[in-house]
Amino acid sequence: LRKSGSIGVPFPDVEAKLVALEPGPTGKFAEVAQGQDGELALRGPQVMIGYWNKPDETANVKDADGWLYTGDIAKMDEDGYFYIVDRKKDLIIASGYNIVPREVEEVLFMHPKVQEAVVVGIPHPVRGETVKAYVVLKDGQAATADDIVSFCKQNLAAYKVPTMVEFRSELPKSMVGKFLRRVLLEEEKQKMGIK
Repeated sequence: LRKSGSIGVPFPDVEAKLVALEPGPTGKFAEVAQGQDGELALRGPQVMIGYWNKPDETANVKDADGWLYTGDIAKMDEDGYFYIVDRKKDLIIASGYNIVPREVEEVLFMHPKVQEAVVVGIPHPVRGETVKAYVVLKDGQAATADDIVSFCKQNLAAYKVPTMVEFRSELPKSMVGKFLRRVLLEEEKQKMGIK
């Protein structure tokens, strides 16, 4: 059985679980409930042993129990099918809240005037990071930053709403058409004089 948008179920002999994006009070990462976002962790004979001659890097992604933390944020449905939501390195942490960029982007895509949108966490002196949306409007459409923010406020928790909106004629993409958040983040850091 295939499900649209799913990466499927684990191979035989491979265990998979989703864990919280932040450790709990004990320093361990608790498993998240079905349907919630979490980091995908895998364990089994097909999973890598570690990085060659790089024990420190291995320790960053693999625990003592053999679980490999992939860096992918995913969710699992009631049938055990997994769906990649985003990458943990793209996670925005604003005022202590974890914000998955893809969730904000999906709301932006619902706006009738938006053609494309990318969300990036940019450095902020008080919040740590803040949500900035880069938006390409559909041909012949006009909107203001306030229009976009107001729409987001109707569809997102307050801490996830972009605090800044920048309109562009196009967004940076890879050869396969994937949006390049890191390019936008580097542009912002240059503007701020951050290396």
